[in-house]
Parts: sequence; C-alpha cells; structure tokens
Amino acid sequence: MLVLITYDVNTEDAAGRKRLRRIAKSCVDYGQRVQNSVFECLLDAAQCRMLQAKLISIMDPDKDSLRFYYLGNKYEKKVEHFGCKHTYQPEDTLIL
Repeated sequence: MLVLITYDVNTEDAAGRKRLRRIAKSCVDYGQRVQNSVFECLLDAAQCRMLQAKLISIMDPDKDSLRFYYLGNKYEKKVEHFGCKHTYQPEDTLIL
C-alpha cells in the first residue's frame, strides 16, 4: 500500500535538529521524498507498523508531529501531480 508520511519537527534546539535528521533518514530507507517533510512509501502492513513505531520512538510528542495517510493499493487514481518536479511511479525500478 502507498502511505504518505508527513512530519513537522521543532528545530529550535540541537536535539530537534537531530530528531529531524533521524526521522528523515528513517523515511529515506522506506520511500521517496516528494517534498521537504513529505515521503511516499510503498509498504506492506508489517513494514508500516515497524516504520511507524520507529518514527514515534524518535519524535518528541510535546514538540513534533507525524501524520500517516493510507492511500492503499489503488493509489494511482488518488494522486495528482502539478508543477515542475517530475513525478515517479513507486513500483518502477529506481536507478541510483
């Protein structure tokens, strides 16, 4: 299923900047960054629970927020893209 993960981390102090880097790095391991604090992740249910638990353990619930949008397996008709950045298909091969 396609899961859109967004986060807002308070970076007023060094600890917040560290949390921001750790959350972003964890998301990169599972998906594609589509905007600064937005990732599209193609996950199964177990991966989603693991990533969610990992991110929750990193964040400070008094200062930060996480949002998970579950777009499901038929996400192609639920996402529209406009603008300069080219879109990608999460299931396509990614060459680095």
